[in-house]
Amino acid sequence: MRTIKTVNEMKDVQKHLHKKGMTIGFVPTMGYLHEGHLRLVKEARKQNDLVVVSIFVNPLQFNQTSDLEGYPRDFARDEQLLANEQVDYIFYPSQEEMYPSPLSIEMSLIRRGDVLCGATRPGHFEGVLVVLTKLFHIIGPDQVYFGIKDAQQVAVVDALITDLNFDLKLVPVPTVREPDGLAMSSRNVNLKENERKESPYLYQALLVGASYIQKTDSWTRSRVIDQVKTYLKQHISGKIDYVDCLSYPDLEDDIHGNNDIIIAIAVKYQDARLIDNVILSSSGDIKYRSE
Repeated sequence: MRTIKTVNEMKDVQKHLHKKGMTIGFVPTMGYLHEGHLRLVKEARKQNDLVVVSIFVNPLQFNQTSDLEGYPRDFARDEQLLANEQVDYIFYPSQEEMYPSPLSIEMSLIRRGDVLCGATRPGHFEGVLVVLTKLFHIIGPDQVYFGIKDAQQVAVVDALITDLNFDLKLVPVPTVREPDGLAMSSRNVNLKENERKESPYLYQALLVGASYIQKTDSWTRSRVIDQVKTYLKQHISGKIDYVDCLSYPDLEDDIHGNNDIIIAIAVKYQDARLIDNVILSSSGDIKYRSE
């Protein structure tokens, strides 16, 4: 495994690999890796000749400096985990390397960004667009891997790849969960003991909404939201940030009969904000089943 810290070196490496006809699977991360990240790496390893993992805490994605500074970091630990997974390259640039001067170009997200997490995080997904555009050009992947737990991010990446004609395939990977159902996240370490005990109810609430759709011929979006909210209020002490039911991946509230459907939630605890979702086919079957 080789760690690369500069843009020029990474570009030289990927050009050399492509000349040799080798395929590159890419897993973008902000580090502090957990089993969910490693599942992405495992999928990339199965489907490509080489695997590149980036570790970069992107400042453009954060609305508050305190959140950026408080994001957990442990490169030595991450490096060992990736070595265990036989990753070929880690791209580990500094902020100065990725953004050597103020940007002259901004990217705007016209659709898919003003709902769910994007509704209360202005500029977040624009920051995602910028860093991924840079990373896609620098690393030149054939396939890129994202966890479906961040389903809005997957939808945004799908739009980026489609609209800007990137020659790569997006591979969504099912959410990895703890044995009790909690979706794995770097932020779970910030949960208090009582918060951790009740956090599995987030996933159970989503299943309540999914069950309602599956069992009801004339279900409505508002009724699905009510079902999920009622269950959450009965089982958790955290503050509900949002509960929503939208088409997927377009993330619109006008859900037609042939649309996939996402039910998504976000809950705020004292030191952690948890998100989760389920995605259903138009017939109500759960897609991307959690593992």
